[in-house]
Amino acid sequence: MSRQDDPWQETGSERQGVAQVYDRVARFYDLMTAPMELMGGRAARSRLMARARGRVLEVGVGTGTNLRHYPAGMDLTGVDLSPRMLQQARARVDRLGLSVQLEQGDVEQLTFPDASFDTVTATCVFCSVGNPVQGLREVRRVTKLDGRVLLYEHVRPETRLLGNLFDLLTPLTRRLVGPSINRQTERNVRRAGLRVIELRRRGIWREIVAVPEPSPGQ
Repeated sequence: MSRQDDPWQETGSERQGVAQVYDRVARFYDLMTAPMELMGGRAARSRLMARARGRVLEVGVGTGTNLRHYPAGMDLTGVDLSPRMLQQARARVDRLGLSVQLEQGDVEQLTFPDASFDTVTATCVFCSVGNPVQGLREVRRVTKLDGRVLLYEHVRPETRLLGNLFDLLTPLTRRLVGPSINRQTERNVRRAGLRVIELRRRGIWREIVAVPEPSPGQ
């Protein structure tokens, strides 16, 4: 089994460590990610968030970068593991004059009932979740069967040389700034019981639209 196929199974204390990393970088996060936004991230967020409908959950809401991109009048809830990232998101909500419910939460253990949301969104989140398949299973669980999951994620490069390089660098990026840069999120989405209905690939970036696969008996 290769390194990227074996998701890092984090303990609660290690998940707290991830929260602490994002607490540390929260004030500078938007500056850190500005180059990615200028190189296509902003356009991708805008395309995906514009498709949100009904009651919406954003997991890993971070500093609230996506909030300006949702259609007006959304019933929107955002959760994040990091209290200081949420502080930045609340400040953005106030600046934009939005109505958004923000709360601390772990995507691997969402507190919402089954089939609670019409749309669940996440951008650059499942690179940081300790067990991405479990997190995506929770996303599937809280999404209505006729709902949509909208994801924008980076993945492990497909070429052997770059893939191996990203494997070597991941422990460093994980501890310094949060993300694992060698995740195979396309595969993880399917392993979690989601069916990909639209997929846009651009280098290491993926825009994914998925729907829940029905469980036996549904």
